Amino acid sequence: MQPKNVFAGQYLDRMAHLRQNPAWMEEARADPASRVAPVWNSRNLIVDADPVRAALVELAALPAQSRVPDNLILLGKFGEGFVFGAEIESLEAPILAPGTRFEDLRAIASTLSVAEAGLLAYARAMVSWRRRHRFCGSCGSPTLSARSGHAVVCLNAACRIEHFPRIDPAIIVLVSDGDRALLGRQASWPPRRFSTIAGFVEPGESLEDAVAREVLEETGIVVGSLQYQSSQPWPFPASLMLGFSAHAASTEIKRRDNELEDARWFSRQELAAGLALLPPRQSISFRLIEQWFDAGSSVPLRDIQGTEPWPQSQSR
Repeated sequence: MQPKNVFAGQYLDRMAHLRQNPAWMEEARADPASRVAPVWNSRNLIVDADPVRAALVELAALPAQSRVPDNLILLGKFGEGFVFGAEIESLEAPILAPGTRFEDLRAIASTLSVAEAGLLAYARAMVSWRRRHRFCGSCGSPTLSARSGHAVVCLNAACRIEHFPRIDPAIIVLVSDGDRALLGRQASWPPRRFSTIAGFVEPGESLEDAVAREVLEETGIVVGSLQYQSSQPWPFPASLMLGFSAHAASTEIKRRDNELEDARWFSRQELAAGLALLPPRQSISFRLIEQWFDAGSSVPLRDIQGTEPWPQSQSR
């Protein structure tokens, strides 16, 4: 099997079959070995070391309002103990332990271990979902946490709808004509930043149709054959990136919408010369470019091109 993308992998036992057991939730809360992966302002707590590490804290270390059962989301068994996700709601970042800080996960994911990067992404995604579902989307009534934090139930007796976490599927594709790769850039990105073409899957649309539509809308390029490559959880806030490679059936770029500021064909030689600043290495977009590049180069892309983290406002 090919290596997993960052944030993916079987890094913990989710123990989903026990989520409806309230006694199990209480047992996990009472276990001295249990820890919390706190999230504040969409940032994860890390140990400020070299390399950085995930900071997992005891339940008692959380502010009182953050450790109430309705705020705790049981993620599963990680190592020797249970781990919860919990949001800390405050204007200022709380100091939970010396040598720790809250950091945007996109900025430090590549320096974390595979398991810790996945765990923090999971915590961030669940906390983000819970924050956005405090009220029922059907009747507007408050909701209450259920299934160990993996569902919320409407408190309106006439409604009682149960809501579950949802993800937003998005395609991301490296289009090539063989010798060149098609990359685009948004106006808000740093100078010279280019990436693969991406976009959300629309209702009633297959993944293959979404690939063809997004490439055509953003660049005017017609996609011929395509192949699924891999996927990556991308909790910014709730995407699942589905990666493809595709062969271009046309080559003339005609931007049809305002999604991209620019779109260009890049040869391997141009990328090796640094004419484009590529996405960070923890992203599936870099992985797709890397696979294409390395297939036609004697020197791996990672040995040639440096990358920088995404700006925090960007989602892919």
